[in-house]
Amino acid sequence: MRLKVFGHYICLPLLLLGITESAAVLLAYGLAFMLIVDSNDEATALREQAALFTICVVTSMFTLGLYCQRLRDRFSGIVLRISVSLLLGGLLARLLSLLFLDEWIPRLVIAAAVTASGIILLLTRRIMQHLNDGDVFKRRVLVLGAGRCAARVLRLRRRADQRGFRIVAFMPMEGDDLAAEIAANRLVPLKGRLIDCARSLAVHEIVVALDDRRQNFPFRALLECRLAGIEISELPDFLERETGKVFLDCVSPSWLIFGGGFRRGWLRQGLERGFDLIVSGAMVIVGLPFMLLVAIAIKLEDGFGAPVLYRQERVGQYGLIFNVLKFRSMRIDAESDGVASWAQKNDARVTRVGAIIRKTRLDELPQLLNVFAGTMSFVGPRPERPTFVARLGEEIPFYDGRHSVKPGITGWAQLCYPYGASDRDALEKLQYDLFYVKNHGLIFDFMILLQTVEVILLGKGAR
Repeated sequence: MRLKVFGHYICLPLLLLGITESAAVLLAYGLAFMLIVDSNDEATALREQAALFTICVVTSMFTLGLYCQRLRDRFSGIVLRISVSLLLGGLLARLLSLLFLDEWIPRLVIAAAVTASGIILLLTRRIMQHLNDGDVFKRRVLVLGAGRCAARVLRLRRRADQRGFRIVAFMPMEGDDLAAEIAANRLVPLKGRLIDCARSLAVHEIVVALDDRRQNFPFRALLECRLAGIEISELPDFLERETGKVFLDCVSPSWLIFGGGFRRGWLRQGLERGFDLIVSGAMVIVGLPFMLLVAIAIKLEDGFGAPVLYRQERVGQYGLIFNVLKFRSMRIDAESDGVASWAQKNDARVTRVGAIIRKTRLDELPQLLNVFAGTMSFVGPRPERPTFVARLGEEIPFYDGRHSVKPGITGWAQLCYPYGASDRDALEKLQYDLFYVKNHGLIFDFMILLQTVEVILLGKGAR
């Protein structure tokens, strides 16, 4: 079940979980404070400290993926993430208390609040996990159609993509060739009115997935269901909402042209530019010591005559070519044959220092200069090399759509899919890139920015 807020779908169970856990952390800090601080005149301090502690802990949990629908860890992994989040949140709250409050948060209060929060959060996660495994928060969905398009729903591989709904049945329609993947016991023939069938199945949503819409499309029946409060969705919209990507094998040019999203405007562009400059400026201040250390390490490994930075042509917004800046992580003769190639797993061209900075994403820091220059954004599709773009643009439909926005240092595809090193990977990442291009905005960018912390800390997708 999802709610649409500021143009973005938010998973209702995760929203309720976030609210519940925020209240739990707030309560835990209040109990710890009252048990340890022996004073009746500290009500103001309690409110301020509890709010700061809660914000720091919940933000840490978000950045470590604990409110991400794609989270697939077992409970032991959840325990580890919660533990790290509490330690980081407690440490951050103590540091920030000196800046924003009148005094340090007592260490003993922090320790007690972290312990109490951990116990409550683990209990909350157990209960929510049990509810998610059931049908409490799942929408009951009837798929109108039983052919090739309808079977696409069954081929969703990730369990996280199927947490928000349960397919009640498939309803064959005229013009459908029954798909082999759909079991016979899941087929429900249309007898009588569609609205009566939907009510008997207690359906919340009907997904239109017909192979051929030219033959007897049920306009009146669907309109009757819509007016009765049953949600009607087209298959591409349904898949986009549930998975966070645009399925190219289900969309048509008309869907992209007449569908929502892809909004532009001087105000939005101005806000995004301001966001880029603020975030990049903060990153330069924080990352400058690391940049100096990386530069020294590269010099020590390859000699003081070796270049530290690597410039490479990439395709930017509107197909314009620009030079991306990165710390050099490969040998100087990595492409001495003149043939462009993707980095492979355990690539022999990567230096020892390069392996470390690629894993930690420190090699990306010089791209902040590209952001200041305006050739890149902080969040956006990964910029590709002109050689790859020319070939992939001919082989993959709608590939050029990713160039309608500025490329980014981090992005939605980088979060959702590992490093791409093949045409198939390029296709998969394009589907996430198109979702971002279609739905991007400041709130979405900020969410991606926070979740990027998890990618850096866990070294996901690096090569």
